[in-house]
Amino acid sequence: MKAGQKKRVFIVHGWDGYPENGWFPWLKKELESRGFLVFIPQPSKAEEPRIENWVPALKELIGELDEQTFFVGHSMVCQAIARCLEDLSGNTRAGGAVFVAGFFKRLTLKDDDITRSVVNEWLKTPLDLIKVKKHLKKSVAIFSDDDPYVPLDNIEEYGDILGSKIITEKGKGHFSGSTGTFELPIALASVLEISE
Repeated sequence: MKAGQKKRVFIVHGWDGYPENGWFPWLKKELESRGFLVFIPQPSKAEEPRIENWVPALKELIGELDEQTFFVGHSMVCQAIARCLEDLSGNTRAGGAVFVAGFFKRLTLKDDDITRSVVNEWLKTPLDLIKVKKHLKKSVAIFSDDDPYVPLDNIEEYGDILGSKIITEKGKGHFSGSTGTFELPIALASVLEISE
């Protein structure tokens, strides 16, 4: 990393989201005001996220990754970030990640064919979390005690395997703009903590 180069933060939304939704623009503005270089990409086919589309697209966007690279992921994309890190070689490491409402174990979603197919793909495709941890300097995993989609038993992999700091918020649902979450101070505090 060249002297004086800014820390990069990629804020990536989850399933059926978009960059202007919810708390993403607020977090971008807050981080930029503190000197970070911030990107909020729009993954292709957000309405039907597939590993074969999302992970390569995210890798291409990130380019060369180093300890000045940070991630904030929401929901499904927490797995996409982990899968990007899993594919790294050598001692390359990201500076850190903040996982908001992420899952590795279980989701509770409506039961239609497309939803079931997408969920099964992400939950059943092997993912080596020990390798992910090797390429991740620090991480924080944020959950809500009343998330209708991400049960709290998903905490185990983040805490026990990735070594993430676990934060459980009260009454935040799935941290979505559709339910009124337009600012997320705990995500900002977490980025600042892992990027010190």
